Amino acid sequence: MDDKRITAEDLEAALQADVKVLTGQIVQAINRAKAGRIIADSEEPVRDAHAEFRQKAYQRALDLLQDKALQEDFSPSEDPPGPGLAE
Repeated sequence: MDDKRITAEDLEAALQADVKVLTGQIVQAINRAKAGRIIADSEEPVRDAHAEFRQKAYQRALDLLQDKALQEDFSPSEDPPGPGLAE
């Protein structure tokens, strides 16, 4: 299984768009909060955004692991197919 591991860099690249969405949701929640109620008004939307991100991050990590395993288990052969198989 060691050769089928993903890296933090793999996951980071796969999550770039999701991180942008998360940061946008956090900023939006804080900016919508009333003065003097920033924590009270933004805490729940930020927690919900983090929960959604956590679920997506875990799913993407599993997908990357599965894709890596499939690529290594079913890599194409080095020999091109014979003339009858190419058609």
